[in-house]
Amino acid sequence: MLAVLIALITTAFLSLMPNVELKALGVTAIISFASAFILIYISLQFLIFREINNIYKNIDRIKKNSFKVPVKLKRSANPLRRVNEDILAYADKKQREIEELKELEIFRREFIADVSHELKTPLFAAQGFVLTLLDGAMDDEAVRYKFLRKAAKSLDGLNILVQDLLTLSQIESGHISMKKETFDIRAVTEEVFDQLEENAFEKEIELSIEPTEYEPVFVKGDAMRIAQVMTNLIGNAVKYSPESSVINVKFLIKQDMIQTTVVDNGTGIPPEHIKRIFERFYRVDKSRSKKQGGTGLGLAIVKHIIEKHGSEILVKSKVGSGTSFKFLLPKG
Repeated sequence: MLAVLIALITTAFLSLMPNVELKALGVTAIISFASAFILIYISLQFLIFREINNIYKNIDRIKKNSFKVPVKLKRSANPLRRVNEDILAYADKKQREIEELKELEIFRREFIADVSHELKTPLFAAQGFVLTLLDGAMDDEAVRYKFLRKAAKSLDGLNILVQDLLTLSQIESGHISMKKETFDIRAVTEEVFDQLEENAFEKEIELSIEPTEYEPVFVKGDAMRIAQVMTNLIGNAVKYSPESSVINVKFLIKQDMIQTTVVDNGTGIPPEHIKRIFERFYRVDKSRSKKQGGTGLGLAIVKHIIEKHGSEILVKSKVGSGTSFKFLLPKG
């Protein structure tokens, strides 16, 4: 229709000229019609119909493959091509959202399973001791004291687990803010050494600080939370270090920052586990970790506390040679 209109307009315009033969008008009408038809057809085909077909193809692929489409975001002047690119970009965005939701769902299931397992162990232990006492063991004073002590120990472990879960949840949700102040991190470390001295003495582990000469190391941060970080890091080092080994805490000044490093020469962490050790309840050696105790939340808490201080915790480990954890805090 467009080609016919163009041919009629061209012929009518040419007929207004004097001494124009009818044959010339016919030839003009045919040539203008043919050229207009070909140009319009090619324009519609390449600028509109092909892009519409591509849109339908991509929509069909999205329906069949759950948004899995190749995305080539090259902006074009063609509005239909831009629509096609926007559909692809939207599909890619939704695909990534779906993958994140799937990962979160897997994480949620694993977390619920881990929490259930961790809560079940001390609860069942305490329940077993109490039921045994109720079944008649209470009459024996020695047995009664022994079982009550074991039940209390199980409940203490349950309380620690609940407190760690609550702390982690509050940090993640932002309900706990870091109260930053200037404090001596070396003094905090020595207090942690005092708390863990008995455990280290049993394994003949030496706890040391560098530099060896006492000099305050002032940093800016939440003293109580950083003490929690040092307790977890040094406590883990004591748990997983062999007898007669050394655990060293080093302080290094880097311009306006203080780098704190906790180094042990323990069993080390295999490379495939390093990326996951900060996950909740993740244990490198599940059987050994259970024997050593702990809630499996220590390093997750450490990671969140350090991140709330605007820093990150880095780990370097080699199987059989030991592990080092380090983080930076602003100089006080």
